[in-house]
Amino acid sequence: MTDVLWRGRASLAFGFFAQGVAFALLVTRIPAIQDRYGVSDALLPVFLAAVPILAGVGSVVSERLVRRVRPSRLLRWSQPVVLLALLGVGAGDRVAMLAVALAVFGLAVGALDASMNMLGVSLQRAYGRSIMLGFHATYSLGGILGASLAWVGAHWDLALWVSYLPVVVVLLPAALVGSRWYVDGDGGGPAEAAVEKGSGGAGAGVGFKVLLPLCLVMTFAYIGDSTVSNWSAKYLQDVLGSSEQLATVPYNVYMVTTLVGRALGDLGVRRFGAVAVVRGGAVVAAGGFAVVASAPGAWVGMLGFTLLGLGLCVLVPQTFAAAGRLAAERDGRPGASDAAVARLNVFNYVGFLIGSPLVGALGDAWSYRGAMLVPMVLVLVTVVHARSFGDRPDRYGGGHERPRTADVGRGSNGL
Repeated sequence: MTDVLWRGRASLAFGFFAQGVAFALLVTRIPAIQDRYGVSDALLPVFLAAVPILAGVGSVVSERLVRRVRPSRLLRWSQPVVLLALLGVGAGDRVAMLAVALAVFGLAVGALDASMNMLGVSLQRAYGRSIMLGFHATYSLGGILGASLAWVGAHWDLALWVSYLPVVVVLLPAALVGSRWYVDGDGGGPAEAAVEKGSGGAGAGVGFKVLLPLCLVMTFAYIGDSTVSNWSAKYLQDVLGSSEQLATVPYNVYMVTTLVGRALGDLGVRRFGAVAVVRGGAVVAAGGFAVVASAPGAWVGMLGFTLLGLGLCVLVPQTFAAAGRLAAERDGRPGASDAAVARLNVFNYVGFLIGSPLVGALGDAWSYRGAMLVPMVLVLVTVVHARSFGDRPDRYGGGHERPRTADVGRGSNGL
């Protein structure tokens, strides 16, 4: 591989890492944000729902933008906006300021998530082997660091802006410097010219019907993920009778196992193919939900959440990779995979919006044990749709071509 590809891979991995840190710092300090701005319990869900909704809007807008602007450029400028919006959340003192900061954060996150995965998919195609899970592993690592920093801020009772400012001061310039080496995988030569001239080739031929199985997999994966994020602590404490301190452990275990699974997942895809890895991940995740639902005590429940981390972690990265491959096969025009990734990314937020209210409503109306069986069944649907991920190991889950460094040959800085 050329130095251009190596630098592009390293800089994009740092972008995923920075996004993991920023997002974790926001969601893990929600109680502190609520206290700072005096947001009522009734109004808080509105603010929380607005972020993924606006992120979905940002992802849709990104699909249009990449017809004229390279994804690397979109990523270069959306990441600083996310970091500055995070700082704005911590520095404001009025509800209106919080609303503006969260709105900007949501829109920018949508563009950021979409463009990051666009570059990841195209780089994987250029490499000719699975590397997509590695990018998401760095996101998980960033999430663990961000959650740890949030714990420090809460432990020392630091003001939000004091917790956020050092992170932004470090990550923002580092992200801007690293963005010089972003690589648009389909951005070499004539392809880049076609995109920048607005050729309309951004995947116009890849319709929703074609992507529907992958959209369902993405939605169900995030329903499972949001179930763990929002309900693991309450479930362990209220249903399985753990202490408050022990109830904080499952999510941390989930994040660590997600990191481990993604760090090793690319090797599995290269060896066994994407279909086998996705099917295995879905079965393991469903088993995790079954263990959680039937657990007699807290420690068995934590085993279930551990299995969930190992199973769910492979689904989202491979779904993005499969969308890029499918778009490239059906529509060879420049930007086809970029548009497919942007469309698919919307269902990230759909799953996030559905998951937590769904489990909460079922838990209140029925039982929380029973509620855990619903995401189990939804995740198992992935097994039915696994054929959409391509079943030859040499496809590496993201493309059927071998390395094409001549087509990739330059990064966003014109190398």
